[in-house]
Amino acid sequence: MAAGKTHDYHILNPSPWPILMSTALLVLAAGAIGWMHKSTWGTPVFFLGLASVSASFYFWWSSVVNEANAGDHTPVVQLHHRYGMILFIASEVMFFVAWFWAYFNAALFPSMHEGIAGVWPPTGVELLDPFVFPLINTVILLLSGTTVTWAHHSLIHGDRQGLKQGLWLTIALGLIFSAVQAYEYQHAEFAFGGNVYGSVFYMATGFHGFHVVVGTIFLIVCLARAYKGHFTATQHFGFEAAAWYWHFVDVVWLFLFISIYVWGSQFGAAVSKSAFG
Repeated sequence: MAAGKTHDYHILNPSPWPILMSTALLVLAAGAIGWMHKSTWGTPVFFLGLASVSASFYFWWSSVVNEANAGDHTPVVQLHHRYGMILFIASEVMFFVAWFWAYFNAALFPSMHEGIAGVWPPTGVELLDPFVFPLINTVILLLSGTTVTWAHHSLIHGDRQGLKQGLWLTIALGLIFSAVQAYEYQHAEFAFGGNVYGSVFYMATGFHGFHVVVGTIFLIVCLARAYKGHFTATQHFGFEAAAWYWHFVDVVWLFLFISIYVWGSQFGAAVSKSAFG
């Protein structure tokens, strides 16, 4: 005699997506290795893996959305989703800790690094003015943090129009940020290679820029779901996760702006010199 469900957990049905995603990632990694080694098969295999990973993401997350709409994401399941998102963001924080560590290690102990003659920033590096495009992007991201919060509060209070408007504005601000950063990169006077400054600068800010792109896509998906009426005031973890991720991106940029753009600029050097002699 079959027994009914007596718990709040969601027992997943058999799914092909974990094994397919693993295979797609293996193809992607193999293609990337072949591409970097300039093998003839590397480039096509890489893009095949990239397309496979993208398709696996789409179909797997579609299954998760269908489960949410079917009511499988009980309060207990949503709580565990929140734990998972918190741990994911914590792991992303560790990525940025590595970039900040590399930057401050080179900036505070330049004599330990070859090729920069014990000088920071390295001789010949034309630094970016922190109070032009970096400051503009700081204002843009801070404003986007308020618009995504507006969208969240609108959803909680049943204002679906406010939810859509807040998401539209946040997405637009994210796209503007990416455009401004691309323009800044095009006009920077230093390249990625050649010295540790360029490498650390582009890795730290570029990795953050990648997160902005991912967060913008995340919010676009939430906007599409909002138009389909997927979110409710009590069940909207998909949007909540996107909002958390976006706030994380905002906070990381503030650290980048203060440490790399301002403290690491000629302005920051002049302030430090006057303060500490």
